[in-house]
Amino acid sequence: MDLKSRIQKLKAEIPAVFLSLKDNETPLIAKFFAAITVAYALSPVDLIPDFIPVLGYLDDLILLPAFIALTIRFIPKPVWEKNLALAIDLWKDGKPQKWYYAVPIILFWVVVIWLIVKAIWL
Repeated sequence: MDLKSRIQKLKAEIPAVFLSLKDNETPLIAKFFAAITVAYALSPVDLIPDFIPVLGYLDDLILLPAFIALTIRFIPKPVWEKNLALAIDLWKDGKPQKWYYAVPIILFWVVVIWLIVKAIWL
């Protein structure tokens, strides 16, 4: 599998993991791993900082796919296939069709930034 197709696959799998996290049919252990995976994917903090040459991007190329693969193992196959189909549907024509799914993420980062600013200025 070439790099471009792998990136396309990851582009669909990350939202599918998030959708599986919200799915009532997903077991608790799978939700635990899904929460870790989504948090790592969205986190600006990496285990190995990106400014370290080669190694910085290596964690994104190895750890994120590993987290996704581990999470998928705990999600029942029918649940995963349903959520993967929904995730692929989100990216029709190369851009998100349901952009409002980003609202909770944006609100989360606004709250985090607000808390940091509040902590610094008090």
